[in-house]
Amino acid sequence: MAEAPGDPTAVKDDDLGKWTDAKGDPTYKIEPDGNLDWFAYSGFRRYHSECHVCHGPDAEGSSYAPALKNSLKTMSYAEFVGTVVAGRQNVTTSQTSVMPAFGDNKNVMCYLDDIYIYIRGRSTGAIPRGRPAGRVDKTDKATASEKECLGLDK
Repeated sequence: MAEAPGDPTAVKDDDLGKWTDAKGDPTYKIEPDGNLDWFAYSGFRRYHSECHVCHGPDAEGSSYAPALKNSLKTMSYAEFVGTVVAGRQNVTTSQTSVMPAFGDNKNVMCYLDDIYIYIRGRSTGAIPRGRPAGRVDKTDKATASEKECLGLDK
């Protein structure tokens, strides 16, 4: 198992407005007024579009798949990315569980950091259940990067 996530405190933002922690892993930033950074908010939306069907609302888990808010307490960013990209299969004597690979799904891959950031905030309790009340605005560079990833910049 890789190193678990460390302190989620946001220490640096890139030119897109995405925050990283001291290790350089994507993280959330909650403004003094309670607004989430754009990427955490986007992660909420993308998680509920692509992940909640199996992993339950707000990363709380379901009878079908584990609570990702708990998984991220011990799973590194690299492990998270590897699992989402390549999938995972767990086989025991009583059951087989399969996480499909999403490496070819642009609706996941173009927002992978966003989803991670949102679940990371849920795992620490910093982001409560439900739709976030507010968010900071999306930067023009973040919009351009998203369009490029989705192939819409042509």
